[in-house]
Parts: sequence; structure tokens; C-alpha cells
Amino acid sequence: MTDPKQHSWIEDAQGMAFGIGLAAVGMQILTFMGFVAGQTPGVAALISYAAGWPFPYVYFAISVPFLGFGWKRMGRAFAIKTFICVASLSLLTALLPSWLSFQHIAPGFAAPLFGALFGFAALAVVRHGGSFGGISILWLMLQDKTGFQAGYAQLISDALIFAAALLILDPQTVGWSFLGAVTFNLFLAVNHRRDRYIAT
Repeated sequence: MTDPKQHSWIEDAQGMAFGIGLAAVGMQILTFMGFVAGQTPGVAALISYAAGWPFPYVYFAISVPFLGFGWKRMGRAFAIKTFICVASLSLLTALLPSWLSFQHIAPGFAAPLFGALFGFAALAVVRHGGSFGGISILWLMLQDKTGFQAGYAQLISDALIFAAALLILDPQTVGWSFLGAVTFNLFLAVNHRRDRYIAT
């Protein structure tokens, strides 16, 4: 029988694949609209826009250095699953434009849509023992140690990222982007609770 306190490897694989797919679509919307996000994707987007470098490669390069920290403080399984998520998301984000394209998305719809997609994606991989890496590892650790919700911690750090975004993006774009970030963080704050699901 399956241990009710553990996910099987098949359950982990499908949950992580689901999350990676949703996150890739969210990132496609993000870059199509020229938005910025919070956390690692936000930093990667700013660097990508400012330097003209491909977003997927910048995201991967920023995320990987945090994996050693995640391994040390949250365990080998977490670090390995996170690496799989980060590498797969970077690859899928690079490939997706040749499979999916947009002509028009209203900003007021695109912003909460990419925020919700990111929220579902992050929740899916976190519930199966991984993450999308980067700064989010720190906030998950904070939540585990203190009970302070990861979504609220991310909201604070996002404010700093969006302040930096105003230096290279127009205020309207930053405003819509912030709406997406609020959607994402509130989604995690409400739904990412250990007492509401069985964690691995």
C-alpha cells in the first residue's frame, strides 16, 4: 500500500511536470507583455530586458547558485528536485515560443493570469518537494522555521525588485506587473500551508 504521508515518485513526477508546464506558459506571457515579476524571474527579466540576453538562460544562471544553499539547509532531495525544475523550466521556456505565440493580451487580463499561473505552478512543485529555485528557497526556509508565510516574505522583496524596475520600464508596465506579483503572492499566502496538505 502507498504510505499516506509520502508521495510516490510517479506522483512527484506528474506534479512537478504540471507545475513546470504552467510556469513556462506564465513566463511566455510575462516576456510577451514585457512585464517583470517578483523573485528570481523578476531579476532575470530585468537583466534580460536591460542587456538583451535570452530570458531562459539568465533565469537558469541566476537560479543555479542557490542550489548549494538549498542542498545544505533543506536536503539533497529538495536540491535535486529543484535543479530538475529549474533546468526543465529553462529549457521549456526557451522552446515554448516555437510552439505557442500570442497576438494580443489585454494587460489587465495578462497580469493576474501570469500571477495565477505562477501561483499554481509554484504550489505544485513545492507540494512535491521542490521549487523553482533562487530567492524563493530563502522564503520557504523562513516559513518552515518561523511560520511566517512565504507569500508575504516574497511580497516584501518584490517591492524592492519593482522599485528597481522603474529605472528601466515605464510606470504603467511596472504597475500591471505588480498586479501579477500580488496575485501570485496572495495565492501562495492563502494556499501554501502545511496543515492543508500532505507533504513529502
